[in-house]
Amino acid sequence: MNLFAHIQGLVAQALIELASEGIVAGGLDTSKVTAEPPRDAAHGDVATNAAMVVAKSAGMNPKALAELIATKLRAHADVAAVEIAGPGFINVRFVDAVWPRFLEALLKAGDTFGQSQLGQGRKVNVEYVSANPTGPLHVGHCRGAVFGDALASLLTSTGFAVTKEYYINDAGAQVDVLARSAHLRYLEALGETISIPEGLYPGDYLKAVGVALAEEHGSALRDKPESEWLAPVRNKSIAMMMELIRADLALLNIHQDVFTSEKAFHESGEVKRLLEHLKGRDLVYTGRLPPPKGEVPDDWEDRDQTLFRTKAHGDDTDRPLVKSDGSFTYFASDVAYADDKIKRGFDQLVYVLGADHGGYVKRLEAVGAALAGNRKIEVDAKLCQLVKLFRNGEPVKMAKRTGTFVTLRDVVEEVGQDVVRFMMLYRKNEAPLDFDFAKVTEQSKDNPVFYVQYAHARICSVLRNAVSEGFAVNAGEPDFSLLKDDAEMAVIKRMAIYPRLIEAAALAHEPHRISFYLYDLASDFHALWNAGKESPQLRFIIPAQRLLTETRLAFLQAIRYCLANGLNLLGLKPVEEM
Repeated sequence: MNLFAHIQGLVAQALIELASEGIVAGGLDTSKVTAEPPRDAAHGDVATNAAMVVAKSAGMNPKALAELIATKLRAHADVAAVEIAGPGFINVRFVDAVWPRFLEALLKAGDTFGQSQLGQGRKVNVEYVSANPTGPLHVGHCRGAVFGDALASLLTSTGFAVTKEYYINDAGAQVDVLARSAHLRYLEALGETISIPEGLYPGDYLKAVGVALAEEHGSALRDKPESEWLAPVRNKSIAMMMELIRADLALLNIHQDVFTSEKAFHESGEVKRLLEHLKGRDLVYTGRLPPPKGEVPDDWEDRDQTLFRTKAHGDDTDRPLVKSDGSFTYFASDVAYADDKIKRGFDQLVYVLGADHGGYVKRLEAVGAALAGNRKIEVDAKLCQLVKLFRNGEPVKMAKRTGTFVTLRDVVEEVGQDVVRFMMLYRKNEAPLDFDFAKVTEQSKDNPVFYVQYAHARICSVLRNAVSEGFAVNAGEPDFSLLKDDAEMAVIKRMAIYPRLIEAAALAHEPHRISFYLYDLASDFHALWNAGKESPQLRFIIPAQRLLTETRLAFLQAIRYCLANGLNLLGLKPVEEM
């Protein structure tokens, strides 16, 4: 039961009735009409901007139109009062009977509370992590991994058909560097003393690759020229690095549906074929680019190039597709990959990128717009800012095993999967995130993941205690009209926000809204718990008042569903004991 959608529907019906009465024009665009919680709860239960966003097309003053809509709303049995505020906001207050109905609907929905068919089966591709297969994932990858996975879960719960994807960058110079680094570890496994030159990967994680190569090839690759050993060493290294990456992601319970290889696009000739096809659509041309603004790089060349018309679709400049040596640019692979996704029928393409990929946002959006043709393809490139690690306020030093960074595995093994997932979503993706090992494991209100999990565990504890005292949970017929205290109503009204919040978060691609909401709901619940300490009449179990106790147990079950459903969306297990 989405009470905000309910009011939005009543507003739409009011406008239809006003049109049928000849008071306003028919066919008004209501796509920008919203129904949301008022900024000040004292103003009512739901606020809508309907009058302000349709007034112009209706040819009326917003306040005058607001009063006409309000008159229609006041006639509905669920509405207790309607007030006009400011330039034309409409504030609605429900009758008391709405809240028991809402709780009954919540309990009936149970584990599905908050789910919807908003997406109507539209196909969405969420590509996330996509780290170069040159080593284990580090803490920076961790944030994008959790964000992308939670977003995919959120979109799935709201009716979108989601594919979770990883793009393997296995065709660039970095994988040749990986192969050379692994070859040294291979020589080491054969008993040679090695040193890692500047520019190669020094991490100990490549020792396992060297051992595997020695077991597979013996000494056969030792004296061969690089031209002969590079390809087999590269293939083995990439395969083992991807196994390592998959294992790292599994620590966070992340399992993607599709792994797409960049190299496969080149080996199949798809990049070359696509280039010829795009020339026929006048999306590719031969031309010269102006020099970059500011200091011109030493390797910049003033020459004719094969260029993609990205500027015409919102990019800052057109982008080259072919290097001076005749090989394809990395951007050419991006174009082929986007074209492949569109051919697979996706309506939305979501890219989850690291903070250092800010320059890719416009070009990816431009590529999507150019390739879509007559189709409407939405492209959303989300940037995840850096994660800074601390321990009791002091910066954490790099990990010795990798030589350069703290791994995702290091963090998860120290504090646990649930803590990492929740904290990575407790800031908007565009905001930098400080992660202090001491703070995220302390048991206090200042630790949001503990505070939310503790609320769920407390509820489970009360329900267990109720059973031990002879009460049957999920039995009987609760009378939710008995729940009238301000602390109880605060929790009920907070839960009523959940279905709307889930849909809004899905549309905005902002899963962090769920973690913020869960903290607020947990705070309301803990306040209710504390109120029961001060006022015995507010306790959940009152043996002498069976109906009231059964009602409050059902109420607790409703809160538990709401907390558990939100935690599950974020990929956390709702704990029953702490």
